[in-house]
Amino acid sequence: MNDLANHPTTRDEDWRYSDAEYLDRHATDELTHWTEWTVPAGETKSEYATLLSGDEAEGSVTRIRAHVGRDARLEMFATLAGGKYQRYEVEVTLEEGAHFEFGGVTIGGGETVQEFVTRTIHAYPNATSNQTVRAVHWGTATGNFLGRIEVVRDAQKTDAAQNFRAILLEKGATANTKPELEIFADDVQCAHGAAIGQLDEMAAYYMASRGIAPDVARNLLIRAFIADAFAEIGDEAVGEQMLGRALDQLAGPVS
Repeated sequence: MNDLANHPTTRDEDWRYSDAEYLDRHATDELTHWTEWTVPAGETKSEYATLLSGDEAEGSVTRIRAHVGRDARLEMFATLAGGKYQRYEVEVTLEEGAHFEFGGVTIGGGETVQEFVTRTIHAYPNATSNQTVRAVHWGTATGNFLGRIEVVRDAQKTDAAQNFRAILLEKGATANTKPELEIFADDVQCAHGAAIGQLDEMAAYYMASRGIAPDVARNLLIRAFIADAFAEIGDEAVGEQMLGRALDQLAGPVS
C-alpha cells in the first residue's frame, strides 16, 4: 500500500505533464530514487549531460539532489533528446555565497515528452542562482520546464532568476512551463520569464532574401536560440560540443 501511495502519477503537481503510461509501467524506486551530491565549500562542480536514445527506447528518469557549500559553485548543463519520455530533475540547496547555474535544452519530434524539473532552495544569505531552459519541438512532442525557487526566512541578498522559452516548429507540438517563487525574505531579487512561439518569420524572410536556403536559415535561427542555455559554459570547446549534439537532432531521428 505504501509503495502505491508513493508512486508518482500525473495527478501529482510535480509530475502533471509527465508521460502517464511510462509512470504506470515502472516501479516506484525507479522513479523516486535520488543521486546525492555534495559540493564542498569554495569548490566548483561542473556537470555536462547529453541524454540521447533511439526512437524505440522508453526513456529515463534522472533525479539529482545536491548540497552546495559556502561560496561553492554548481554548474549543470543538459540536453534531452530522443526516447519516449525523459525527465531530468534537480534539487539544490545553497549555503551562504553559493551559486547554482543551470542550462537545459529539450529538443525532438514524434510523440516524445521531455522535461526539466528544478527546485532551488536558497537556505542562507548572499546565494545566487540562474536557470536558462530552451525547448524546440515538432510533430506532437512536448517540452516541459517546472522550476521552483524557495527563499527561506533571513536568506537576505538572494539573487535568483529562471527563464524558459520554446519554439514549436509544427502545430501539433506543445510546451509547458510552471515557474514558482516562494519568498520569505524581504531583501532579495527574484525573477522569472517565459515565452512560447514559432520561429521568427521576419528573420527567416530576411535571411532568404540574402540567398540563404530555408533549411540553413532555420538551423541558424535555432542555433542562436538554444545557445542561450549554454552561454555560461566556461570551456568554449565543451559549449560547442553541447550545442552541436543538440543541433544534430534537427537532421532526423536520433540514432
